[in-house]
Amino acid sequence: MTDKAVALSPAKMPLESRLEQLILDDPAILETELLVIGHQVLTAHGKFIDILGIDVEGVVHIVELKRDRTPRDIVAQALDYASWVQTLSNDDVRDIFSKHNPGIDFDIAFAERFGGTPTPDDINESHSITVVASDLDDSTERIVQYLSATYSVPINVMLFRYFSDQGNDYLARTWLIPAGQQTTSSAGGVNQRSTKAAWNGLDWYVSFGLEDTTRSWNDARRYGFVSAGGGEWYSRSLRKLPTGARIFVYVPGHGYVGVGTVTGTAQPAFEAVLTENGEARSFSQLDLRGDYGLHQAADAQDGADMNEYIVPVSWQSTVDLPDAFWLKGLFANQNSACKLRHELTISEVSKAFNLTTE
Repeated sequence: MTDKAVALSPAKMPLESRLEQLILDDPAILETELLVIGHQVLTAHGKFIDILGIDVEGVVHIVELKRDRTPRDIVAQALDYASWVQTLSNDDVRDIFSKHNPGIDFDIAFAERFGGTPTPDDINESHSITVVASDLDDSTERIVQYLSATYSVPINVMLFRYFSDQGNDYLARTWLIPAGQQTTSSAGGVNQRSTKAAWNGLDWYVSFGLEDTTRSWNDARRYGFVSAGGGEWYSRSLRKLPTGARIFVYVPGHGYVGVGTVTGTAQPAFEAVLTENGEARSFSQLDLRGDYGLHQAADAQDGADMNEYIVPVSWQSTVDLPDAFWLKGLFANQNSACKLRHELTISEVSKAFNLTTE
């Protein structure tokens, strides 16, 4: 046993496929958390991408091992793959995943891989290329640096050094282009592809925030409405809800609490009228637990609309707040309302509320 540092010399990795398997087993060794979409993915040109993955932002990653290919071959091959990947739509990426992972739901796998984060609406809005190599010749380095720096091609090289000492194996890794200088490529409009998940034209997400005494979910259930306000940013999206929209209502910190149909347009709380027992009643005259900013009515400062807006809803199904439904990977964000494209959320919430998925 000695306290002196011992220098180890890089050795050739016994099998190139071993490095590939290490990446498949733990894509994080590429210093980017990835969900592997597929391994040896067949392109439309009859070639196979070593590894295709996706990160938490929906960026698609092409990972190619240099193996024994020449600089011209590996770079040309990677660019050819990227030219195909940029044409993939949201549905195409999901289809590739399903083919390589039969019986596994893409949205559930995504949530499990990224700590419960729901699948983003946009998938493959941009992509990147990583060439994995155990050594790098000057020609490959010049080509990659030129493409990245001059033309912003989203390509980089991760170098792995393999060491072996007294039966122990070690890997050291470095990027050719330092972190922060890498780029991703956007290819919007290529072949009219759609990177955004399909929308069924019906379903919307609504966030019903319980802030202090402003709102009460019991009020919303009893009188049939959702609301948001306290500033233009909060009320703007809610005011866009169309009559006839089906809304999935989420209470931050709790889960999904109701599904219903919008029956009218948004109105400021001090002007809103709801129907109770078949009779039209002024919102301000209802027996409410929340205050909904009624005390400040139409008051505005510097022209800002601070009103709480009320949207009437016919409930299909609701639950008490303690019984809110939540699963890892369900959709949730800070918008008061937005189109709900997340298939897993629509499906699972519909099941939980005993609704028929339309």
